[in-house]
Amino acid sequence: MEAARVYAGALFDVAKEKGKLDAVGADLGQFADAVSGSRDMQVFLFSPHFSSAEKTEGLRRGVEGADPELVNFLELLIEKHRMPEVFRIRREFEQLWKRERRRIDVTVTSATELDPAVVEKIGGEIERQTGQTVELASRVDEEILGGIVLQVGNMVLDASIRSRLEKLRKSVAA
Repeated sequence: MEAARVYAGALFDVAKEKGKLDAVGADLGQFADAVSGSRDMQVFLFSPHFSSAEKTEGLRRGVEGADPELVNFLELLIEKHRMPEVFRIRREFEQLWKRERRRIDVTVTSATELDPAVVEKIGGEIERQTGQTVELASRVDEEILGGIVLQVGNMVLDASIRSRLEKLRKSVAA
């Protein structure tokens, strides 16, 4: 995980310096998706049976037209035998990108489908309080029984009935 963070940070810094954060991020995402979706690409890029030169040549043909900074970065991953880290590097890069662009992921979980207006109102309130742009998702989990569970970035606010019942059960059992 640490290696992925270091590599993602280096790519992020170069992309930011060159004013290409969005382009590099998009190309990295497309590349990671393509590798994820192709067992043949994974075998080729991750296998020690192919030389770095063969992998680099294949990479250049496969990512023709991609941002040059990303191509250089992917060639470095091949050279350092770090290509299997590309998925974690992508996640780390996306987190850095979101922090830079002041975006935050918010997931609203409820026992039943919420009115979209209610979900939007929750998202709007979080945007107002954090000063960040909210990337909002809503999901249903019948096991929470009622109430909502709100995940804002890495923080979780659990105002579900299941959570309250669990706290009550623990206090009665003590």
